[in-house]
This record gives sequence, C-alpha cells and structure tokens, in this order.
Amino acid sequence: MMGLALKDRQRHTYGDYLQWPDDLRYELIDGDAYLMPPTPDLAHQDVAGEIYCQAANALQGKPCRIFIGPVDVRLPKRDEADELIASVVQPDVLVVCDPTKLDKRGVRGAPDWVVEVLTPSTASHDQIKKRDLYQRAGVREYWLVHPIDRMLTIYRLQNGEYGKPELYPLEGKTQVGIQPEIVIHWDELVARLPKDY
Repeated sequence: MMGLALKDRQRHTYGDYLQWPDDLRYELIDGDAYLMPPTPDLAHQDVAGEIYCQAANALQGKPCRIFIGPVDVRLPKRDEADELIASVVQPDVLVVCDPTKLDKRGVRGAPDWVVEVLTPSTASHDQIKKRDLYQRAGVREYWLVHPIDRMLTIYRLQNGEYGKPELYPLEGKTQVGIQPEIVIHWDELVARLPKDY
C-alpha cells in the first residue's frame, strides 16, 4: 500500500533518495517520501506495456523519446542542484521531446506526456498528489488509465493549469493531443484484461 514510508518528518531530497536501498522503490513529492507498492500485477504491466508499444511505434523516426517505468523523473522547482530536488517520481509511461532533459540518471524536468495506470493502492496518490505535481511542473498532457473501471481521464495543460478533465471509455481509439501521431487503440487490450480486474 502506498503511504508515507518514512516517519521521521524530515524533508527529503534526491540526495537522500540516492542513498536508499535499491530493493525498495520510493517517490518524493515536495520532500515527502512515498513507498511504491511491490511489483505491479500482470494486468497493470500489460496496460502500461501496450501503451508504450503503440506510442513507441508511432514515434519511430521522430525526435521525441518514450520510456516505460521505472525511470526517475526529477522535477526541480527552479534551477536547484539535483541533490536538492524535493520531487522525484516514476511514471508508468512518459514522453520527452526536449533532449536536454535526458541524462544518465533519467529525466530532469517535466515530460511532455505522462501516463499513470491506476491500481487500488495508487489511485488517490496518482489522481491527487501526482496530478498537482505534474500541473506545477508543466507536464503538458497527463493520462490516468483506470483498467478496473475501463475509463481514461485526460488532463491538458492550458495557461499553466489543468482544466476540467476529459473522460473517455477504454474503447475504440484515443489520440494524444500534444502528439497527434500517437493513437492508442484500446479494444484488443481491454479484451485481454481479466474480467475481475
């Protein structure tokens, strides 16, 4: 279950994060450390993997790069050194179009498109804390895929804010607004999902 992992009430940074054991995954949001759940289940991996594959195929030969989690995305508030950054997340799927944001540690700065696949243990974290963080950081388009409810929620950044979310059923196809060459086809994927998922 996702929750505050460290009870010391200390504000943590990426410098602290780099010292923590590799066998536990954390995210930092505004200095608070959140323990990531254990390895996602097979249906979650299927959804994230399918979105990644379809988007990667669409981006072949294009300058934007796509990644699948876990990848550290450092979101500085200003121009602070890496070790002082207080927000580090690991989205399920992300696209970065500015190559200067990529380095050996992952991504520094807002990705252009982020996808989070919701699970019961991460849903509120992704829908509230990460949504607010991605808005502040300048993520241009944020998708929340709800495999259990078979729904898609899309937030698009306009004038520095996410407006009213767009809601779609996971059926047919959905085009990425900021990357129109990426079109995600849902029907075959949804048909593979367990009925009780």
